[in-house]
Amino acid sequence: MQQLCHFIDGHFVPSGEWIDVVEPATGEIYAQVSSGGAPEVEQAVAAADRALKDWAHRPATERAAILSRIADTIEARLEEFAHAESRDQGKPLTLARSLDIPRSVANLRFYAAAALHVATEAHPSPGVLNYTLREPIGVVGCISPWNLPLYLLTWKVAPALAFGNTVVAKPSELTPLTATIFASVCAECGLPPGVLNIIHGYGQQAGAAIVEHPGIRAISFTGSTSTGEFIARTAAPMFKKLSLELGGKNPTIVFADSYLDGAIPQIVRAAFLNQGEICLCGSRIFVERAIFTDFRDLFVNAVKQLIVGDPLDEHTDIGALVSRAHYQKVLRAIEQAVRDGGRILTGGAPARIPGRCEHGWFIEPTVISDLDPTCSANQEEIFGPVVTLIPFESEDEAVMLANGVRYGLAASIWTENLRRAHRVAAQLACGIVWVNCWMLRDLRTSFGGVKQSGIGREGGWEAYRFFTEAKNVCIKL
Repeated sequence: MQQLCHFIDGHFVPSGEWIDVVEPATGEIYAQVSSGGAPEVEQAVAAADRALKDWAHRPATERAAILSRIADTIEARLEEFAHAESRDQGKPLTLARSLDIPRSVANLRFYAAAALHVATEAHPSPGVLNYTLREPIGVVGCISPWNLPLYLLTWKVAPALAFGNTVVAKPSELTPLTATIFASVCAECGLPPGVLNIIHGYGQQAGAAIVEHPGIRAISFTGSTSTGEFIARTAAPMFKKLSLELGGKNPTIVFADSYLDGAIPQIVRAAFLNQGEICLCGSRIFVERAIFTDFRDLFVNAVKQLIVGDPLDEHTDIGALVSRAHYQKVLRAIEQAVRDGGRILTGGAPARIPGRCEHGWFIEPTVISDLDPTCSANQEEIFGPVVTLIPFESEDEAVMLANGVRYGLAASIWTENLRRAHRVAAQLACGIVWVNCWMLRDLRTSFGGVKQSGIGREGGWEAYRFFTEAKNVCIKL
């Protein structure tokens, strides 16, 4: 039985209380993680504040070198990290090996390089020179979710550290393993004590304490919209900077002129990657009526080929859902869709996996049709292997349906008509639009949503602007 402790001021520190950590694929407890709250956060903030005086003034070359060493070490230990991520989260090992851990390495390397290429703005005018300095905010809070644990933790921690801040981070209590290993790697690679602190525990205790602490000047959060609302209400009176990446109910729009042989495998991937537990997954699939029947038949047949199984099996496409509670939530959403008149085209039930995974939390990839666009399954984020198919008649109707939710994170458009692609992309109310592709990410580009999918942007220079404060200096010449 592993015991996973907080990481404060360069040391692993246990708490008096523990939370059981369960492997989703088996339903069995395999570790315990410390359950922290305000006292542990207070210690972490004090350590981060002490470390800030040195870290913020180190040359960018030194900060970059340490981040690069961390990236190199994770890459060298890729199999260890991938197995840990798969066991903790339920995702297929092949996915952790090919996506989660390589992307974590890329996050660290990208921001290590970015730290070396920052520049200042200057605004000369007759007799006067204005220029801008950007300085670290100070101690920042980074709260990451359970679906892409190390991937999204490093997405926040890497830029925060690269640009001179110190961090108090909280990973999900459901998936604490890779965050703990990451902390040990940071110490091994020479990250000074206190620069990164990791507090484990429940959101209502550890997460809330981070948000409420007056010494934490900014919060970068990825998670549910309801938690984002709490953070915004709490942090606003304290004038903290906020970056909130929240839920999504993303449309996939398929026009009649799309190349279905090439599109369908990617649309299946967009719907079901990581068991559909990615905020960017395309869970509402709108198909032009002229090809709806053909698309439906081809798509459903492709979904039926997906293999639900043991995450350690190299042939598995769909692993286990992250927790019993989430598993039950997704099944309830499917049941509600049926009550609302939905027709299950494939899936719709728990998947039974023999052997070591017989008690795991698996659900068949599910495709539902005949639902009204306003029903719960088409309005609320299910965050599981469930998608709906909806026909549309015109481009205007497709845009109206796509925008007809409270979320606005991402969308994908499938068409061979370039003018239509530009036209529709411009009308979609979301932060990211892919055309004839999905989840191709360039780390230089901005990332974030609109409406109840969040506020603020991450990625590229957006992260630099978020994790620094601008100061104008005006000199009379």
